[in-house]
This record gives sequence, C-alpha cells and structure tokens, in this order.
Amino acid sequence: MTLVDGDVVNVTNRNRQLLALESTIGRPKAEVMAERLRDINPEIELTVLNQYLKDQAIIDLMAQPFDYVVDAIDTVAPKVFLLYYAKQNNQRIVSSMGAGGKFHPERVEICDISKSNHCRLAFYIRKRLHRLGVFDGITAVYSPEPVDASAIITEGVEEQNKVSNVGTISYLPATFGIFCASVVINDLLGK
Repeated sequence: MTLVDGDVVNVTNRNRQLLALESTIGRPKAEVMAERLRDINPEIELTVLNQYLKDQAIIDLMAQPFDYVVDAIDTVAPKVFLLYYAKQNNQRIVSSMGAGGKFHPERVEICDISKSNHCRLAFYIRKRLHRLGVFDGITAVYSPEPVDASAIITEGVEEQNKVSNVGTISYLPATFGIFCASVVINDLLGK
C-alpha cells in the first residue's frame, strides 16, 4: 500500500479525522496513518510519501502499477491531474468528491463521474477533465445534497490554494471513505 499526504494533523481536523488527536497535532498525516496501519497489521508493506502531489510527482506515481487508486485530494488542480494521469495509465480509481456542508449520509452515491450531479466539487472536476479530453471512466463518491451558501467560507483560503472552504460534519468524510473502500473491495473481488 502506498500512502501519500503532505499535510500535518491540525486541531481543526479533530472533529472528522480518526488520526487527529491531541497527541498527533502537528505530525505528518501520512506518518501517523502508517503507524496506525502497522499497529493493526505489523506485516503490512507500506510506502509512505510525505508530500503534496503535483506536477511530475503525479505523473511518476500514476506510472506505477497499482491495484487501485483512491483519491481523497481536496484541492482541484492536483485532484484533476491525478485523475487524468490515472486514467491515462488505465489505473482503476475511485474519487471522493465534496462532503463539506452536507449532513445526510443516506444521500451519498457511487457513479461514474459523468453522472454526478449537484456537487460543486464534482462540477469543477468534470469541467477541467473535459478540457483534457476525459468525460467518463472515473468512479465518483459524491452527494447531490445541496449546500447552504452560509456554510461556504471564502476568506483566508488563498494560502491553501483553494477558492473556498466548507465546514464538514464529523461523520460525512468517514461515510465517503467507507463508500470508496466498498468500491475498491467489491471491484477487486469481482462483485
């Protein structure tokens, strides 16, 4: 298994990320996750990349033969390029779309990205993928639940390379992750 994340655990992650504890604040997320996985299964073979994926790093990573790629990037440009290069290299991929501002886990859906609807992040991803000639063939986990405009934060996000931030309820990122895991496991088992 290869884990890639250039971020560190932040106090703001504590409401929704299993790894975010008082004892892990400020530590690299990829390393904290690797420790947890090794604690669950000491025999696991891990490659841990404590880096943000972009540019050549995405191209190099997607050239490797993975059984499956799970995308949980929350910044548009690297997400689009990861999806694009995964598709170019015939990688099986599932991509988590936007959980921010949503409350209803029963609304989460799995479909080809071309069929996703009423998800702002999926809309931007589709639009940019279309410019690269990709229209389908990427499995998306998303929710069509509308987001209240008052939940969208646009101030102070420039340093994060984002247009906006949307607050996330504790259980929805985990729900999206479980749906992504189900796609991978069912696909690998041929179900």
